[in-house]
Amino acid sequence: MNNATPPTTPSPDTPHYAATFHDWLIGARTHTWPNAIAPVLVGTAAAIRIMGAHWLQDLIWVRALLAMVVSWALIVGVNFANDYSDGIRGTDDDRVGPQRLTGSGLAKPSHVKAAAFGFFGLAGVAGIALCLISGFWWLILVGICCVLAAWFYTGGKHPYGYRGLGEVMVFIFFGLVAVMGTQLTQLGHISWEGAVAAVAVGAFSCANNLVNNLRDIPSDSASGKITLAVRLGDKRTRILDAFLVFGPFILSCVLALSSVWTLLSLLALPLAWNAYTPVRTGQVGHGLVVSLKQTGKAMLFWSLLLGVGLALGTISLGVAIG
Repeated sequence: MNNATPPTTPSPDTPHYAATFHDWLIGARTHTWPNAIAPVLVGTAAAIRIMGAHWLQDLIWVRALLAMVVSWALIVGVNFANDYSDGIRGTDDDRVGPQRLTGSGLAKPSHVKAAAFGFFGLAGVAGIALCLISGFWWLILVGICCVLAAWFYTGGKHPYGYRGLGEVMVFIFFGLVAVMGTQLTQLGHISWEGAVAAVAVGAFSCANNLVNNLRDIPSDSASGKITLAVRLGDKRTRILDAFLVFGPFILSCVLALSSVWTLLSLLALPLAWNAYTPVRTGQVGHGLVVSLKQTGKAMLFWSLLLGVGLALGTISLGVAIG
């Protein structure tokens, strides 16, 4: 007689934690990476504008690279932290958009949390190196604030992302801090061009976050996640998005006072219009995913053109003086 216990058939609801590399890449939300790349590009270009004709010799490329690592690692870290925190709260149970690792059961929550802190650690190491090389040790304290803001966006008992403050923090950390911090570590000071550019980049970053929350108004409202979009409502959120998407182009014209070449960034307007069209035409749910991707593209193209415009202003000045 065989007394062995027969194997049990796994329940369809039993998570298998079978996430592939592609799943992890989706979890890292590559469409948000322009939020990390753009501020470093613009901050570096703002530094070049002040350096003058010898900017190639004066620019310290390792500092720019470290700033990029910090910014990128933070955005990936906050994306995994958001995946973990929303997943364990059940906020992602009825989700529209790219699949989440925790909420879908593709990965163990502990593994997603570890990934988040792994990237926070990478940002910390690169940030400390940048602070020590540039001589601004107090920026380490700013870096700590960045990591805390990244975690408590949706983490902890009282996440500020559930209180309508997500866009405010995105504006501060992926706009003001990232752009002006990059310029500061290169120049030792912040110019008016850097400050204006930081506001523009912050607006673009907010637009990306706002459209994401506009898409999730129904599920967020049901789960008790009170984002800015939930507070404003559908109509006013769409109006605010217009200001955030097109505002940077107005600031490009302001920066033309420093270098007329910054008007090159206006060539990104068609991409911005494409990004806003799903919002303008009342798209919901999956229809707004296109807007998310297009907003990132518009932000990145605008940043590249603005950076080129600032650099050309420096080169033109050098040629004129020569």
